[in-house]
Amino acid sequence: MGGPEAIERHVEAHFGPIEFVFHAMPSTGVHVLVAGPTEERPYRTLVTEGMSDVAMTVPDGANPFAELMMALPADWPIEDLTADDSWPVHLLKYLATFPHENGTWLGPWHLLPNGDPALPYAPNTEFAGMVVTPMINVRTPEAREIDGKISLLAVVPLHPAEIRLKIEQGSDALIEAFDRAGISELVEPQRPSSV
Repeated sequence: MGGPEAIERHVEAHFGPIEFVFHAMPSTGVHVLVAGPTEERPYRTLVTEGMSDVAMTVPDGANPFAELMMALPADWPIEDLTADDSWPVHLLKYLATFPHENGTWLGPWHLLPNGDPALPYAPNTEFAGMVVTPMINVRTPEAREIDGKISLLAVVPLHPAEIRLKIEQGSDALIEAFDRAGISELVEPQRPSSV
């Protein structure tokens, strides 16, 4: 679709210089680009690269091409992929391959618990699932689309109570809870549940 160069250009234009890349191992074709903190965005921005190489199986009217992103505090220790704190990188890689391996798609307000029952992603976090959302912390709407073709969607980790709210009462109830608590794509590791 847009290709790695287009995605890298987009990341650097909207989020900051690329600090490093987590390459796909074993090779799934999905990498995670890490844009370093800037004065305007004082946190790290992680963006998948490779999810949009293949169209997702989508319903009529939905964009079949997407990449995913998360924003982490600048001091989040993600460099060691064997450490507990690296779960956001592993989550993004998993999610970027999930639609292709399962003949489905990921779009705004799609929920994916971490198993059934949902278990925390790592021993040092209570987050046990995620929801895909539009990005909130952007300077311009153009940040939400790569090359005018690829949707760039945020991944927001959820507490078990937030997962239950989404399942039982739907997206609108979760959006209201997020709005009240000021939750966005910037992951706050110790944030309490919004419900």
